[in-house]
Amino acid sequence: MIEVLLLAFALSMDAFAVSIGLGAKQNGHTTKALALKAGLFFGIFQALMPLIGYAGGKGVLGFVSEYAHYIAFGLLLLIGAKMIYEGLNEGVGEELAKITNKIMLTLAIATSIDAMAAGFSLMLLDLNPLLACGIIGLTTFIISFIGVHVGKLTGTWLESRAEIFGGVILVAIGFRILFF
Repeated sequence: MIEVLLLAFALSMDAFAVSIGLGAKQNGHTTKALALKAGLFFGIFQALMPLIGYAGGKGVLGFVSEYAHYIAFGLLLLIGAKMIYEGLNEGVGEELAKITNKIMLTLAIATSIDAMAAGFSLMLLDLNPLLACGIIGLTTFIISFIGVHVGKLTGTWLESRAEIFGGVILVAIGFRILFF
């Protein structure tokens, strides 16, 4: 269970970083309304994408079962490294003229693509995948909701640090799957 909580927390760091940027920019929204909107969009997509990855992984498990640990490790290592790289090299927040539902949908999809690949690793954890995806979605909702408020208070300086931290956690989970 600790693995799914760490996975949920790590996967939510992209959404957290974007939520900080949204909170810092707000552009016509109240903080509470924007926080709820970000939490819902990011939470729903972060819950659905790992389920898609899990289902896809289950379909190919028979073909790759003896390599599943290596594949999960490789995916988590790549995702974590990408998050660390982006945290070190780019700011997450773009200038947004207005935060519309279309923009929120685009951001939710963009921040949850990694979760689809990480969903493959759910096959290797001894958990109900629906419960795991629910935990991931709820964690992301809470983290995103808080992220908007943090962005309102602090501006954007935490964005890249959150992404780096999430990447490090994903890499650590990958090593745990590979060696334990």
